Amino acid sequence: MNNLRRKTLAAASAVTLGAGLALAGGMAPVAAAGPETSYLVLAPQGNGTAKAAARVAAADGTVVAAYDKIGVLVVRSSAPDFTTRVAGAGVESVASTAGLGTALDEGETVEAPAATGDPTAEPLYNLQWDMDMIRVPQAHAVTGGSPSVVVGVLDSGISSSHPDLATQIAKDKSASCVGGAPDTAEAAWNPTTSDHGTHVAGTIAAAVNGVGVTGVAPGVKVAAVKVVNDDGYIFPEAAVCGFMWAAEHGFQLTNNSYYIDPWQLNCRNDARQRPVWKAVQRALRYSQSQGVLHLASAGNSNWDLAHKITDTGSPNNGTPEDRENLTNACLVLPAEAPGVVTVAAVGPTGEKSYYSSYGQGVIDVTAPGGDTRFRTQGARSTSADGILSTTFNTTTRTNGWGYKQGTSMSSPHATGVAALALSAHPGMNPGQLASFLERTAVAKSCPSGVYNPVPLIPAGPDAYDATCSGGNRNGFYGAGVVDAYNAVK
Repeated sequence: MNNLRRKTLAAASAVTLGAGLALAGGMAPVAAAGPETSYLVLAPQGNGTAKAAARVAAADGTVVAAYDKIGVLVVRSSAPDFTTRVAGAGVESVASTAGLGTALDEGETVEAPAATGDPTAEPLYNLQWDMDMIRVPQAHAVTGGSPSVVVGVLDSGISSSHPDLATQIAKDKSASCVGGAPDTAEAAWNPTTSDHGTHVAGTIAAAVNGVGVTGVAPGVKVAAVKVVNDDGYIFPEAAVCGFMWAAEHGFQLTNNSYYIDPWQLNCRNDARQRPVWKAVQRALRYSQSQGVLHLASAGNSNWDLAHKITDTGSPNNGTPEDRENLTNACLVLPAEAPGVVTVAAVGPTGEKSYYSSYGQGVIDVTAPGGDTRFRTQGARSTSADGILSTTFNTTTRTNGWGYKQGTSMSSPHATGVAALALSAHPGMNPGQLASFLERTAVAKSCPSGVYNPVPLIPAGPDAYDATCSGGNRNGFYGAGVVDAYNAVK
């Protein structure tokens, strides 16, 4: 992430390889209609949504989706005073989600050249340094994953025609959540303007089929849960829908390589953002109660999330505001929500990626995310220091393979390892699985002094300074680098 202008957590420096009457209840007269706007309407939890839905209808709103189990309605209305008129008995809070979505950062990918390697391995495996780092080949000697494990990829969709993914997708469990209500049509959950989700899915579960690359857990199934609209925005109602879909369709895991709303730090003490936080938190808690473990990217701002932060770039789809000394009341969602496994990134040397956010007590584990700016012996790293995975050209509608880097790429590695762990040791609940993932990670110590792997880049000599704190569990690496073999043996 380049400062705060990045929505999905793939770094910007993507790698190139190659109206009327008074209403009952004392509501104000209806004002002239404005543009249709989306809202999250929260009812008091535990009381259902019937009263809130009645308030919505009386205030000239339309319920798009009702999530009764968590007391959340996704609503659209063209009434400019909707938030005022809907308030009353049965409605706890309401927030407009207009302007809350953040543009997807696509990055660049191109086709990878054919490569020869071990004839018993996938053709491009010799370019997958990330798989060796976390001991995927050793793990596959034990298990490549069970098809009973379903991983939800909450992202921009998955190409169902990709030769490395076509057999890997649980189509009956895939849906688009764009707009806040699920659409199960295959065209709806395929990518339209972004291949980000296709790349993430390949890291998790690309098939071992003699074509292209391997995923960490090729034996498991991935489900496409599309939360990115055609303009590249991820609105909170889409994320809520995605978490609820996962809960109701037997997912054990979800990967979340994004953050919600243009405020990269969502502040619970901000009246504009608190309803969003509460709705997302309700959906997360419910899905966790149904056996779903969520893993999420830490972010690409090189922020120390454990300390006060100055945010000068949010909202990143409007006029930024200067927000200084933000406290821990302001969190990255979903990465910093309770119960979510937060994943940082390392490059091919095993050191913290220059862009990866960090923080003592925030980062749970780390995984390969790529680092194309790490200089080794005075030489600039190459595109091959990113993560090679499956791609989809949304202009030509063709499938391929290419490089990306970011914590967007590290999170699916950890998700794949968690899927292998659950395959080898079934029956763990989300909390147990999260703990197991940490216990089987390989601890990595803090570097000494101020860490700055890229002192000569144009951003400035100190642009990526970072200081690590902690012992075996620390701010850069959490419990350590995930290890697929440790997770299955």
